[in-house]
Amino acid sequence: MGTNREQELESWLTRFLGDVQAVAGTIHLHENGGLRLAAAVNIPPPVRQAVMWVPSGKGMAGLALERGEAVQTCNLKEDTSGAVKPGARAVDAKAALAMPVRDQHGSIVAVVGVAFADDREIEHEELERLRRASESLVEDIHHESHEISKEQRER
Repeated sequence: MGTNREQELESWLTRFLGDVQAVAGTIHLHENGGLRLAAAVNIPPPVRQAVMWVPSGKGMAGLALERGEAVQTCNLKEDTSGAVKPGARAVDAKAALAMPVRDQHGSIVAVVGVAFADDREIEHEELERLRRASESLVEDIHHESHEISKEQRER
């Protein structure tokens, strides 16, 4: 069982996946120039292990961090772009998206990964809807880091 923060992020991710009709997903928090896995839903254990730490520029999440924009594939299992790493093919899904989430200052605080059951290209309108839906994650991250800071001050 994880920490309260991990449980809260996983709950947020579960709700988000339901809202956007995705079948699997991850939240990676931006730390020390890379991404640390903070929550995962319907991601096989070997894939979770492989993506515990993602350097900037590696895989879909790392590319989303490096580029500062969403990275997508129509089909995880058949992608030949090089963005999808071999372990990601173990996820039982087709279309996938890694999307940076920014705070109010424009800094990337996380990358949310979502995977869908069907092949598709995620068009600009849907991408914008997903981006807006992911904005509530920033509030959760900010609230949690504020709570941690408050706790540390009280010690």
